[in-house]
Amino acid sequence: MAKVQISCPRCRQPIVAEMEQLFDVGADPSAKQRFLSGNSNVANCPHCGYQGPLSTPIVYHDPEKELLLTYFPPDLGLPVNEQERLIGPMITKVLNALPPEKRKAYLLRPQTMFTLQLMMDKVLEGEGITREMMEASQARLNLLQRLITASSAEVRQDIIRQDEKLIDERFFEIMNRVIEASSQSGDENTARALAALQQEILPLTEIGRKLQAQSQDVQTAVKSLQAASESGLTREKLLDLMISAPSETQLTTMISMARSGMDDEFFNVLTTRVDTATGEEQEKLATLRDHMLKLIEEIDKRVKEQLDASRKLLEQILTAEDVEKATTEAFNNMDDFFAEALRTELEESRGKGDMARMEKLQKVVEVIQRASTPPAELDLAEELMGAEDEAARKEILQSHADDVTPKFLELLSQLVSQLEGQGQKEMAQQLQSVYRSAVRFSMENNLKK
Repeated sequence: MAKVQISCPRCRQPIVAEMEQLFDVGADPSAKQRFLSGNSNVANCPHCGYQGPLSTPIVYHDPEKELLLTYFPPDLGLPVNEQERLIGPMITKVLNALPPEKRKAYLLRPQTMFTLQLMMDKVLEGEGITREMMEASQARLNLLQRLITASSAEVRQDIIRQDEKLIDERFFEIMNRVIEASSQSGDENTARALAALQQEILPLTEIGRKLQAQSQDVQTAVKSLQAASESGLTREKLLDLMISAPSETQLTTMISMARSGMDDEFFNVLTTRVDTATGEEQEKLATLRDHMLKLIEEIDKRVKEQLDASRKLLEQILTAEDVEKATTEAFNNMDDFFAEALRTELEESRGKGDMARMEKLQKVVEVIQRASTPPAELDLAEELMGAEDEAARKEILQSHADDVTPKFLELLSQLVSQLEGQGQKEMAQQLQSVYRSAVRFSMENNLKK
């Protein structure tokens, strides 16, 4: 993004803003997320506090979806030929970035979007997300907001009775994402409040009770597998557990967790039991075998899709101009499947002696390692918790005086809240004592300055 100097729309004072006019997903996969987030091209005035969108032409390109969209703010009041003059160089840049074999007919017919919202809707349509789906999600978010701000449990129950049709699996998915986002941003108070609200409303709705039952089934299946593993899990024991599974959720959970043990030998054991059984028992076992094979096929298909998606993400990172930047921007989309794709690529590149690719892959590894390293403030917090007494704690604080910053104090406060939320009261009290010592030390230091 380019930094430009503009006049604040409200107070007309000169301010510096970051402006991004070309979102080319082919050249930078993270461009899509930046565009859809709505955080690009926003003015923040330090003089009057104004925050709002910048009026600027935008070109959006996604070669995979064959989308080339243009938007020109009507409030700029420029004639069509002037609009084309400003947008033309961006379209030329898109064309030049593509190899000749990937230049298709859609590039000759850019689609003009009359509003920025229409452009966003068009991009989301390409992802399979319709306007109706977005409106439905917004309705659920509005309901969640009403439940959060309700004055009492009785009021929440009334709201739930009125809008129970909106409280479905999608509603709880959105709620889980909000809880996760709050926790990741350090807002533990909001995360805890939402988690408590979730536990309150689950038993009040039909879908909530169903989800609770499924969650209980998953936990039961996990405990059964763990108990069997402690005494030595064999294929025969695993088969017995699956035959006696009382619900589809428990059976599916066991298959997902024990997939690696369900090999040809496992099914040979099952087939032997089918052949030696008679009557209804034989029919039951044969049906279970067919069902298991179908579930395994579905699981393997999903795993392959996730691995393929991770390989695609890794390839997009490796072909980006700035590999380290692309890795950082894609960090939230990385999971165990991405780690597996990265490990496989490292092994294959090493085997081929492809040093150029190895160098890029190593950059990806280094960025992930840096991002996964706990902040230095945690080391200081652990050292303070290990101090024998207040005198030792003060000595540690004095030796790390420059590190006792507002950020460090905020981290300690967040950790105390997090531990209390997890029910670790003893550790929370210990850390609360550390927090008080650090605050006192910081105040004393400030008074000396």
